[in-house]
Amino acid sequence: MLVYPSGIDLSSSALRFLSTQLRAHRRRRGTRWRRLSAGRQALLALAQRCGHTYAQLAAGFGIGTTTAYRYIAEAVYVLAALAPDLAAAVKTAARKAFVILDGTLLPIDRIAADRPFYSGKHKKHGMNVQVIADPHGRLLWASPALPGAVHDIRAARTHGVIDALTDAGLACWADKGYQGAGGTVRVPFRGRRERLSAGQRAVKLSHARIRALGEQAMAALKQWRLLRKLRCSTTRITETVKAVLVLHLATSG
Repeated sequence: MLVYPSGIDLSSSALRFLSTQLRAHRRRRGTRWRRLSAGRQALLALAQRCGHTYAQLAAGFGIGTTTAYRYIAEAVYVLAALAPDLAAAVKTAARKAFVILDGTLLPIDRIAADRPFYSGKHKKHGMNVQVIADPHGRLLWASPALPGAVHDIRAARTHGVIDALTDAGLACWADKGYQGAGGTVRVPFRGRRERLSAGQRAVKLSHARIRALGEQAMAALKQWRLLRKLRCSTTRITETVKAVLVLHLATSG
């Protein structure tokens, strides 16, 4: 297999952060020798962002495919362990004027028979992930992944998001997929534009402008090419999302 130098559109701070975490992990485990240094292992894990296969990554770093898989899985595990839970995220968000709640579907490589993973809304198989963003659209929290057939409001209730935001008295903007959520969740008026009053149309437009900022948080996840078409086991997706979240929080300032 031919190999060539390539670039990764990540800041050096992401590499330094992950390298530091891996060195600390190796010290805790008492690891004496590895085929790759902590810095090279971190670079290997970050290179997966581009969506290359394990065979391609292994060839590029001069290691076996199994070793590449093991090193990447270890890096994901180390990062995922640092991810904030919902309570910590809400505590951080409590200092904000409001938050934005939205859901996204992470496409997966599944056959049509896997109905629990099929999203009727998106017409594809995937995993449902709920996201909380601050008023500036910065990603604060990402939920564990649920099968794509789960609707957004059900996913939010399953994770306890609505109750957590309500208990904190934190105003939350969400789309019409969260109709009936209650608590502090605010959704747009339902119905066709021509059937709404002028005041309702103005409120709906303002609501849409605020909620649109949440798309920036989604972009923070989707800019990782491996999350645009997941080919791993569905049981590993939650850890992958958590790892991406931690890197984002650590490097976004």
